[in-house]
Amino acid sequence: MQCSWKAVLLLALASIAIQYTAIRTFTAKSFHSCPIPNPMNCSLSQDTDATDRLCDESPTFSYNLSRKTHILILATTRSGSSFVGQLFNQHFDVFYLFEPLYHVQYTLIPKLTQSKSTTDRRVMLGASRDLLRSLYDCDLYFLENYIKPQPVNHTTDRLFRRGASKALCSPPVCESLGGVDLHLEEGDCVKKCGTLNLTLATESCREHGHVAIKTVRVPEVSDLRALVEDPRLNLKVIQLVRDPRGILASRSETFRDTYRLWRIWDGTGRKPYNLDVTQLTTVCDDFWNSVSTGLNRPPWLKGKYMLVRYEDLARNPMKKTEEIYDFLGIPMDSNVERWIQNNTRGDRSSSKHKYGTVRNSAATAEKWRFRLSYEIVAFTQHACQQVLAQLGYKTAGSEEELKNLSISLVEERDFLPFS
Repeated sequence: MQCSWKAVLLLALASIAIQYTAIRTFTAKSFHSCPIPNPMNCSLSQDTDATDRLCDESPTFSYNLSRKTHILILATTRSGSSFVGQLFNQHFDVFYLFEPLYHVQYTLIPKLTQSKSTTDRRVMLGASRDLLRSLYDCDLYFLENYIKPQPVNHTTDRLFRRGASKALCSPPVCESLGGVDLHLEEGDCVKKCGTLNLTLATESCREHGHVAIKTVRVPEVSDLRALVEDPRLNLKVIQLVRDPRGILASRSETFRDTYRLWRIWDGTGRKPYNLDVTQLTTVCDDFWNSVSTGLNRPPWLKGKYMLVRYEDLARNPMKKTEEIYDFLGIPMDSNVERWIQNNTRGDRSSSKHKYGTVRNSAATAEKWRFRLSYEIVAFTQHACQQVLAQLGYKTAGSEEELKNLSISLVEERDFLPFS
């Protein structure tokens, strides 16, 4: 029987519609979620590769029946993110992970820091979103795809900065410790706890009421839209920003080889002809794009986004932390208060470690004014003028103004959460 051209056209359109619906359905789902969760459908045996597991172990994971609050600290390197991470790490009911996306970066794109490829960025972000979704579901086995060498029997000694997570250095994850409240310092964790058992870590994650993850490897909040809109997650994003001049000063001191040319300019007063200015401008561009998205208050970020300036937190850590917990809807416990009191009034000797969090927070916030030459400050102010104005950072018109302690270079701003 011969079909008319109209019938053929209708069939073609119907086929396209079906394919489009299928693609939308697949991309909207978790990388490894099940339509009908069933514990009997999953196997966690060591001979089962994590990438082949297409279901979760519990309906709690797929549909977030427990209504856990999932927290993401979105930051950049040397912006105070380790400090902010501790505000959650110290909470008794928060399971905190420090930079798990490190493993994605150095497995998929080892030279990502030097790469500006759009393709590399898409690959990294796609894998990062899948891993974040799994970790918020307390599926720590998914990390095994990126940890090298591959964990054996779900145990590894290669998790990046394991010691920065209180939950991973305390019972029951650290079986060698007896006291429930005993917590090891980061440097002692691996020595005393031995290899990390991911099965115990997964169980610990499930027992906590909330999950917090800190990352400096997602450039903009818009990159997280798929996760924010996922109905199975209750994801809230805290975007941490810092004065780009402070970030540059801190990176130059911490990553001395990478920022060698900046240090030469600072020491000699002569700007190297081959200076990599993208080490500065990329930070400012990412801040501008991300903060613009947040402050424009798109519907998908309603109740999910809070902008925090490091300087505000450093000057009044207790008040700002209370505001953050109020935004999250989580009571702030005494452990967090005690940590703030003990770790924001340190002396000079207390911040020797480049990733340390014990310091005089207020003095640290603007210490860059005495580290950078005025020439570099002026260059930074010109290169980042848009984002400096956007975030309320004042510019210094002279070296005298820059060094004058009576002049604050941070305007009073109240970045209220989008509710």
